[in-house]
Amino acid sequence: MKIRKKSNWGAMTVLILGLTTIIFPLYMTVVIAFKQPSEMTNTISGILSLPSSWSLQNFREAMEITDFWHSLFNSLKITVSTVVLAVILHSLMGYALGRNKKGSKFYNFVYLFIVSGMFVPFAILMMPLAKQTAEMGLDNWVGVVILYVVFYMPMNIMLYSGYLVNIPIALEEAARVDGASTWRTYWTIIFPIMRPMHATVAVLTALSVWNDVMTPLVIMAGSDENTLPLAQLNFQSQFGTNYNLAFASYLLALIPILIFYLICQKQILNGVVNGAVK
Repeated sequence: MKIRKKSNWGAMTVLILGLTTIIFPLYMTVVIAFKQPSEMTNTISGILSLPSSWSLQNFREAMEITDFWHSLFNSLKITVSTVVLAVILHSLMGYALGRNKKGSKFYNFVYLFIVSGMFVPFAILMMPLAKQTAEMGLDNWVGVVILYVVFYMPMNIMLYSGYLVNIPIALEEAARVDGASTWRTYWTIIFPIMRPMHATVAVLTALSVWNDVMTPLVIMAGSDENTLPLAQLNFQSQFGTNYNLAFASYLLALIPILIFYLICQKQILNGVVNGAVK
């Protein structure tokens, strides 16, 4: 007896469309990055066609224009510092609020107050923050890191608090019976268990920080400490954009964050599965 499997054409169509929206821009980026400006024409076939010769010349020029290694170091410095602080501080705050918000109106109010920060657009805070950081001497990468830690606090605390629902409180009660303090219980039991959520928070925060242009542009304006997104603005001029060099630079900037995502991918999938099953 044969069992017929129903084919869900609707889901397949949506999947194909979604895949196309991802592959097509990536294809365009790679093709244009390897082309010479003389190969760029106004016709669709000229834009979509493969390069006549695959050369790394655009990548070499892009690295020189953006001072790639210096800009890469600045981006890594800001991103790594933000991710480390976010994982440590936000997980602590998420644990404190997640375990107490149901039984305390005060903790519940603090939780809702912090999470409501997700709805405050950066455009409203941009000018006051620029002035305040300049007056405090934080118009540098340190000030940018502090702002990032504050900006991504609402979302990360919400993620950590939600993940704590899947961790039995009996583990903490057993640790207290054995004489462990709350601090020791957190670092020896809760913090390692939340590893999948640490990876999720790290990747989401790293992606946002790595690709952000506005915050470093506003806070570090006038300094020589350019991040990769800021350095890539050099390809845009009053009279046009050098797409060949720009796309080559985009591919170079994509590699570090892609490697980081591949490393954390397994933990992220575990976090999603554990968060879905209670």
